[in-house]
Amino acid sequence: MTQLSLEIRSQDTSIRAHVSDQGQAHLVYREAYEPEDEIVLRSTDVNVYLVVQLDDAMDPALIFMTGHEYRFLIPFNEKKKSYSPKSFSGELHVLTAREATAEEIHAYKNVAFNPYDQHVNETCFPHAEANVETRGESVFAARNAINGNCVNFSHGKWPFESWGINQQKDAELTLNFGRPVEIDKVAITIRADFPHDNYWERVTLTFSDGSRHTAELKKTHLKQFIALEPRTVKWMTFHELISSDDPSPFPALSQIEVYGREA
Repeated sequence: MTQLSLEIRSQDTSIRAHVSDQGQAHLVYREAYEPEDEIVLRSTDVNVYLVVQLDDAMDPALIFMTGHEYRFLIPFNEKKKSYSPKSFSGELHVLTAREATAEEIHAYKNVAFNPYDQHVNETCFPHAEANVETRGESVFAARNAINGNCVNFSHGKWPFESWGINQQKDAELTLNFGRPVEIDKVAITIRADFPHDNYWERVTLTFSDGSRHTAELKKTHLKQFIALEPRTVKWMTFHELISSDDPSPFPALSQIEVYGREA
């Protein structure tokens, strides 16, 4: 059985709290977080499926961990604006990690969901990255598009965080799943703060297997589904974004979901 551990590390790398167990790790931290504190998740095995909940005010997520360690920097100040103000606050925190069950691993699911993604992330998948994020602000970061939040009738700090493209014509967002997945459907929720926002009439999805799919979108606050021929991929890029002729220069993405199974 995989040995899992969770710990809180301070800026000077001292360990504030630590727990380790077989197949699971439950950490109760009874202090307030401080700037530059990190949550460190470790596994004796690599390429493991885990269900993690790094804050009790956030949803648990099934992740694929390709390395022995993942470090999550506690968000403060500007970085905190894209998270619920209830998260990482106060002086009592419950953090959990466990091995995923076979049923959870092999279920049909959104394989893009990961609210614990951050810019610096080489081991905790899925992971989102983009060639532009409006003004470098956390409320417009790529990670916002895979955190599970589809609230889209405004823009700015949580719960209206999104992926913003800063009016860049060649903007693109890539989802790295960290392993092969067989997918057959994508759901797009555009930001719909009309008339502040524009929207994309046409988008292209390019996949690691070399295939492409172009889809038409509508001006709507509702989730839009794109059916695909099943394909096995390791990553997908959302790009070639064609805006409508609405006067606003601000199209944005609230959420992208990718549905399928483990390959």
